[in-house]
Amino acid sequence: MTITSANDINRLYNVNSDAVRNTLYSAATDTEEQKSDNLFGSILDAAVNNINDTNDLLSKQENEELKWMMGISENTHDLTIAVGKAQTALNYTVAVRDKLLEAYKEIMQMQI
Repeated sequence: MTITSANDINRLYNVNSDAVRNTLYSAATDTEEQKSDNLFGSILDAAVNNINDTNDLLSKQENEELKWMMGISENTHDLTIAVGKAQTALNYTVAVRDKLLEAYKEIMQMQI
């Protein structure tokens, strides 16, 4: 796989994540065997980091909601931003999960 074909796939699916882009460029410098090992490991690390970031944003959302409900904060702007970021991150994480499950099912249906 060349860098240009991977970039075409990114444009096709509108994936603009820095993690995907960094994984793509780091894999382009290795040998073929190292590429497959590093690519999978990098994608797995990116997925784990994405989950951790999503959890952090959901936690921040919950903290902002609690502050607002308890009357500690009257700033609804911060609450709205926290909710928006958490929803966007969760939607992205669910979309990535769905694509991974699709790919797994497709691989499992391949005949050897």
